[in-house]
Amino acid sequence: MAKPDIQQVKQRFGIIGSNPDLNRAIDIALQVAPTDMSVLVTGESGVGKENFPQIIHQFSHRKHGTYIAVNCGSIPEGTIDSELFGHEKGSFTGATGERKGYFEVANGGTLFLDEVGELPLSTQARLLRVLETGEFIKVGSSKVEKTDVRVVAATNLDMVTATRNGRFREDLYYRLNTVPIRIPALRERKDDIPLLFRKFASDCAEKYSMPPITLTDDARQMLKDYYWPGNIRQLKNITEQISIIEQTREITPDILKLYLPANEVGLIPVGTINSSEQKSFNNEREILYQVLFDMKKDMNELKKIVHDIVAGNMKAADIISSPLVGSSDKPLPPMVVNSSERNAPITVKEDGHTIIPASNIADADVIDAPEYEEETLSLQDVEKDMIIKALERHNGKRKNAAQDLKISERTLYRKIKEYNLENL
Repeated sequence: MAKPDIQQVKQRFGIIGSNPDLNRAIDIALQVAPTDMSVLVTGESGVGKENFPQIIHQFSHRKHGTYIAVNCGSIPEGTIDSELFGHEKGSFTGATGERKGYFEVANGGTLFLDEVGELPLSTQARLLRVLETGEFIKVGSSKVEKTDVRVVAATNLDMVTATRNGRFREDLYYRLNTVPIRIPALRERKDDIPLLFRKFASDCAEKYSMPPITLTDDARQMLKDYYWPGNIRQLKNITEQISIIEQTREITPDILKLYLPANEVGLIPVGTINSSEQKSFNNEREILYQVLFDMKKDMNELKKIVHDIVAGNMKAADIISSPLVGSSDKPLPPMVVNSSERNAPITVKEDGHTIIPASNIADADVIDAPEYEEETLSLQDVEKDMIIKALERHNGKRKNAAQDLKISERTLYRKIKEYNLENL
């Protein structure tokens, strides 16, 4: 059987774009489809990972079998084993009858496990056994059952880091990752962004019987330079918002920037980040942490300068030349008290900086000069604060807060319990 043309596959599954990395991902999916090898699809949330399991299923010998997509992150930890493997009557409270799991229902077909990185460790052990032997045991049963299921998994997590931190079994990762397919983020497909915008605008115009919106050249460039933390999903939402709300059909940069959230990390233009730096910013929370670390570093340097002034270890010229003090718009407050040379002149320059004579500093009596200690920033405190603010923004609605934080509901519930935030 000849391998289908990539362009035909794009048309069939509604995939838009000509990015080489995207074409490579489709090509790998088509090559692996006729086999029974496990596939792991990786990429950020909103890049369209759900299309690739369908491509693999439709071009495999299992295409007439059952195809089931399961979002592992949306199933509570206490019931996920029952959902995947089934249960016997009376095996737990509420089990009023026997139930078939997805592995039994999808026998002979394909099972797509989305957000597989959210699976509990106990379920990961069960999944590993199914992948290696095709055997599973229902919850509450001792009978070993067989299944013939092709598993395609997807995740937006960094699985190498997850395995290193003990959140995901290493043996299961390598078993799922027999054939890896990486879907590029939207910011890596700049030339595809105007094409996607035009498609979404056209669909919205047809749906609501209105003229489609278009972009000016400057607006098109602004759209390409945006970071797009929500990827294709975010682009579609913004395109539909503009189509419905704006009366004018030609969108300028002034109009467009009203819909690109100013409080999102994604507003950083991609053009200012080189390719090596982009890899470290793939997760938008990493950018937030970097900003916080930089602020903390500046604060610690400022504290050290103040400590050196008080202890008499820094001359006036050093104070003015310091990048932190020299760049400040506010005068440096006097840090010397009870000096025997209290009446010695202190010069205040035109820019507001205070110059304390070195003799005053050296001979000064210092009140409780504290030892300088560099403080460390707790990532747990940052994460806890982000969760609290998200819950407050959405009036305690955890589903909306989880979407805002770009994590699964089950992860949010676990974090709420971990940080004792149940009362929010």
